Amino acid sequence: MSSLLVAAIDFGTTFSGYAFSFLHDYKRDPLKISANTWNAGIGQLVTQKTSTCVLFDAAGKFHSFGFEAEEKYSNLALDAQHNDWYYFRRFKMMLYDKKGLSRESLIVDDKGKRMEAMKVFSAAIGYLRNHLLSTCAKQLTGIDDSNITWVLTVPAIWNDPSKQFMREAAEKVGICGERLVIALEPEAASLYCMYLPVQKDSENSTFGVFKSGSKYMVVDAGGGTIDITVHEVQDNGTLKELHKANGGNWGGTKVDSSFKSLLASIVGNDVIEAFNTDHKYDYLELLRDFEIKKRTIHPKLSEKVTFKVPINLLETFRKANPGSSIETVVTSNARFKNQLTWTGDKIRMEAKLTITLFDESCKKIVDHLEQLFKLPNVKDVSSILLVGGFAESSMLQEAVREAFRNKKVIVPQDAGLAVLKGAVLYGHQPKTISARVCKYTYGVRITRKFDENIHLQSKKVLRDGVERCKDIFSVHVSVGKLIKVGEPQFKKCYSVIDHDQKRLSFDIYTSNERTPTYTTDVGCTCLGKLTIDMPDTTKGKDRGAFVHMTFSGTEITVTAVDKDDPTKTVSTNVDFLG
Repeated sequence: MSSLLVAAIDFGTTFSGYAFSFLHDYKRDPLKISANTWNAGIGQLVTQKTSTCVLFDAAGKFHSFGFEAEEKYSNLALDAQHNDWYYFRRFKMMLYDKKGLSRESLIVDDKGKRMEAMKVFSAAIGYLRNHLLSTCAKQLTGIDDSNITWVLTVPAIWNDPSKQFMREAAEKVGICGERLVIALEPEAASLYCMYLPVQKDSENSTFGVFKSGSKYMVVDAGGGTIDITVHEVQDNGTLKELHKANGGNWGGTKVDSSFKSLLASIVGNDVIEAFNTDHKYDYLELLRDFEIKKRTIHPKLSEKVTFKVPINLLETFRKANPGSSIETVVTSNARFKNQLTWTGDKIRMEAKLTITLFDESCKKIVDHLEQLFKLPNVKDVSSILLVGGFAESSMLQEAVREAFRNKKVIVPQDAGLAVLKGAVLYGHQPKTISARVCKYTYGVRITRKFDENIHLQSKKVLRDGVERCKDIFSVHVSVGKLIKVGEPQFKKCYSVIDHDQKRLSFDIYTSNERTPTYTTDVGCTCLGKLTIDMPDTTKGKDRGAFVHMTFSGTEITVTAVDKDDPTKTVSTNVDFLG
């Protein structure tokens, strides 16, 4: 499906943005990709992404997104008019490993008020969609929806329901489902890096990370998640995944949490809470200031770092602790002795203490990568591609380089835009990813003849005069198996078990285990049902259907074909939201 325009939305934990490219530009120069520039009022931040914040008014009507939402909410807070409004910040993480996610799931705002998550996500995607379309219209008029391929990025480590949730949120705001491609973030980044000019190493000789047969690890370090995938370049230039997507929630926002914990260890959690409630404008400005400051922190830092702290935080502390001084609290804490001073609206920290704010996230990332490099199919991978917003932090770069001196660590220019620009490239050529490693085990529920030596007594049922075992998990694809994208996987034939049975039904299941025995085992989830009609009962029990699964993009299709009549076929796309 080649389109005149590919439009990509990168919906991040901390920052979001969009980019697009026209087909004629892509053919001439694939890297001619346009992205928007956003301006933040407070702190004069100019960036190619805007803050992931959504604001709804007291009636629950969408008001604004991004820096504009931040600004408006801060100003409402100055006049104490913000309490009835709904303000959501960094809410994408609610979809990370969320159990029991449904279309009706609720999400909590800044003040603890609830709203449907689908409404919040849709509003954010809808805003970015409309902004993108109005920017495009300035470059080329007369583009309509049938000429656009939309790409929405999601972390590869998300589970299937979370990915589907994002797809449905996008469809709710007028993005046509058939023209919407879901791209996995590290895969998109990998694609972007393939197009970059050949890198030169220290000896000034060029090396091809992307030559046929090359293996490399993509570490997509975002604000919320660290998303890792391992690729091998195929002879035809496509990418094959070598190890299933993995990672965790150790992104850049962990550094912000460390800073907040440090403040709380001085003034107390209750003071931080009261400050957040009573001085919302100042609290948001504190976070914004830290966001800018943390980009300047580097491993060779030797001089003190000054953090600007709103004077109202000090006032809130004094109100809660009459007669106590902040200086006394600081000097009596062994951790801060000779390391930190707090005077008025400034905290000054020694370089050594400042650097420790990055310890937790950097250590978790390095430890995880060390575990990965012990795996047989990963240990000979020689290059690490570090991408994502957090990859621009020299603290993380240094931690990874230090830990893996025998690997080539590559941080592309525009590391923070690698996912977004790669998503545009993916929209032009979605077949670049030719094989992925299965993250889960998929199969169907069946019954088998009962065997005293193998099966549980509790699973014994009588069907058509025969003792059978129910709830057997018939595996079609196992976790860790390499599957070719878009190709039907492993057909299995299933037969009817009653002479007069007029239809064959399959309950589709997923499991975290490689070889689950029963569909009732821990970690098994029912994903849906597929039914094929078999009205002709003349052949009695000698009837059945072939079942296979196809994994294309991030969707799964299950197909059943009558074994006696190949024209009789039914398919269903798996509904992960139930």
